[in-house]
Amino acid sequence: MSESGSDSRLPSDLPPQTLELAIAGMSCAACSARLEKMLNRLPGVDAVVNLATEQATVRYLPGVVAPALLIATVKRAGFTGRLADDRSQAEEKARKRASEQAELRRLWISAALTLPLAAQMLSMFDSDVHAHQDFLPRWLQLLLATPVQFWIGWRFYDSAWKALRAGGANMDVLVALGTSMAYGFSLVVTLSLATDLHVYFEASAAVITLVLLGKLLEARAKAKTSEAIEALIRLQPRMARVERDGQLLDIDAALLVPGDIFIVRPGESLPVDGEVIDGSSNVNEAMLTGESMPLAKRRGDRVFAATTNGEGMLRCRATSVGEHTLLAGIIRMVAEAQGSKAPVQRLADRVSAIFVPVVCAIALLTLIAWWAYSGVFSSALVNAVAVLVIACPCALGLATPTAIMVASGQGAAAGILVRNAEALERAEKVSILAIDKTGTLTRGEPVVTDLVPLSTSAEEALALAAGLEQGSEHPLGRAILQHAQAAGTILPELDEFRAIPGRGVEGRVAGRWLRLAAPDSCHGLALPEDLINTLQRTGKTVVVLTEQRSTPCAGDDGSLALALLAIADPLRETSRAAVARLHGMGIRVVMLTGDHPGTATAIAQETGIDDFQAGILPADKAAAVNALKTGKAVVAMVGDGINDAPALAAADVSFAIGAGSDAAIAAADVTLVRSDLNGIADAILLSRATLRKIRQNLFCAFIYNVLGIPLAALGMLSPVIAGAAMAMSSVSVVSNSLLLKRWHAGDRPVAGLSNRKV
Repeated sequence: MSESGSDSRLPSDLPPQTLELAIAGMSCAACSARLEKMLNRLPGVDAVVNLATEQATVRYLPGVVAPALLIATVKRAGFTGRLADDRSQAEEKARKRASEQAELRRLWISAALTLPLAAQMLSMFDSDVHAHQDFLPRWLQLLLATPVQFWIGWRFYDSAWKALRAGGANMDVLVALGTSMAYGFSLVVTLSLATDLHVYFEASAAVITLVLLGKLLEARAKAKTSEAIEALIRLQPRMARVERDGQLLDIDAALLVPGDIFIVRPGESLPVDGEVIDGSSNVNEAMLTGESMPLAKRRGDRVFAATTNGEGMLRCRATSVGEHTLLAGIIRMVAEAQGSKAPVQRLADRVSAIFVPVVCAIALLTLIAWWAYSGVFSSALVNAVAVLVIACPCALGLATPTAIMVASGQGAAAGILVRNAEALERAEKVSILAIDKTGTLTRGEPVVTDLVPLSTSAEEALALAAGLEQGSEHPLGRAILQHAQAAGTILPELDEFRAIPGRGVEGRVAGRWLRLAAPDSCHGLALPEDLINTLQRTGKTVVVLTEQRSTPCAGDDGSLALALLAIADPLRETSRAAVARLHGMGIRVVMLTGDHPGTATAIAQETGIDDFQAGILPADKAAAVNALKTGKAVVAMVGDGINDAPALAAADVSFAIGAGSDAAIAAADVTLVRSDLNGIADAILLSRATLRKIRQNLFCAFIYNVLGIPLAALGMLSPVIAGAAMAMSSVSVVSNSLLLKRWHAGDRPVAGLSNRKV
């Protein structure tokens, strides 16, 4: 859904709701533009109509507008609309299948009736372009052309009438008007027995046949653009084996609730998201992450719906079911991205809104000018018909959405989830990437590497530090707790816990007021600076355990240093290669971290990052991102935690790394399901390939009309050739978008672009 200016149309005191409407009857970009305009006239409504998906995404205020009014507005615009739920989507798919079969039958009939008339087209190769020779009696030509014009071509009249009645005009108006002019003139000539005038039954019939062929090919090509999301939907398992009252039962997966225990046998797909409580196996998560290697799963590990179990049996507890699974979130996000509109499409929308009236005016001027110039009405009529027939706003309407649909599907298959088309367009322009360290460059699974007692024993220091971290959710705190648990340490009681953002934690443990903080926060204490510097230079984070006292041996603030703890968070295996890849794409990489400059320097050197800012509090990361926005720089931010949210919001494009939850999917413009920074390079390359494809499509659509309409007006194109060109223009745009299926994650950049040209 386009976000530009949308929120301002909705009153802030009422929460808007969103629904999807399946739209039938749209034939071109003018149709979708007219419907979008009528829906947006309703109070409290913000709608985006997608020609490629034949759906409307509508945000509305429940107290102001009802779904029934939205559907009525769709009908008043000349189309039919239904709520796009699972049932209606299945019905719509069946309807489209039946409609395609009917269209195919009508096409064969139309072709059979037009084929004898095609002999008339041989005259096009005569030196006089308008010379005709009647190979068939005119009464037989009339007999063959009439059912093509009014039975096969009735759809054009019906759609044109609905568009005109709703106060607009679409491509079908041009087809109906152009073929009716050719047929009507030929009918008058035939009935008047004027043998000195030519007839153009073959032109009207051939145009209708060719347009039908083009529509059929376009529909089939458009169906291929949505294959990715349909493949995701098909992945959802239908049945689950659950434990109920001591028995194993096979039930519908949709009936599972959180807390249910389910069994997954070797080779089966998981029905819902869950946690392994018994067993071990390897699970193939390629359909979620794009990673082909199976991952080992054991007790306590998370598993996801539709992933495939390997050789072992797993006993799991359901944690997320139905629409709350990771797969459902991915499907929902891909659908939203496919239904959204990129800013680059706005020019095409503005052109489409006035396209048909302008073409009709050009056709009228062509008729008048040629009639005045040549004095031959039939010649003027043929040129005017060619102008009407060759004009095609369809390609303009399909240029962006078809590319977005294919790209979002390819991205989802590679574990790259793009929120909307606007984010995909912005990602192409990224020149600076700000990266959080912990959990992004590193694994986010820190471990205690060194414990240096200063004023107490190592055992007591570990017990006190772990006791204090019982109240913390910070990764460093979890590392200390895990280290204590592994050592079998008994944790003392914790009271009055308090976290100091970006500084550390403090609280009362076993009656003693303790604090764990960075060395820089321990003012006045005598600390082994050389040892601290040595640990930090190796990339370790150092924290100091202190106790509040009032004794002669205490520091200036009455504190006593008890111990040093060094914690290391290993780099992800792919971080260095990913940073090098980003540099190769011409992107400046900046690391933002709250760590000590010594630790930050070590991590930066290890990853190949030249630019970093250390000692930044979470609240200051957003300011650091804003400071990078100088000139025309487009700044992206990648993070993995809630503390990165302000910085993610401040960035032009935000990336969340390592999804695994609905919250992560909802947090950023682009979500990387796999915890791998290479996904950022892939996402940017996908954006570049997609925008390149959109620009190619828009160029072809514009240049087609810019060249085709003048050529037709100058009498250099016959209506039949014009009809064939018009029919194929939309097919060429959709086919060009389908070339994006050649894009794959992992393509290496050359001069900022992917090796794989699409």
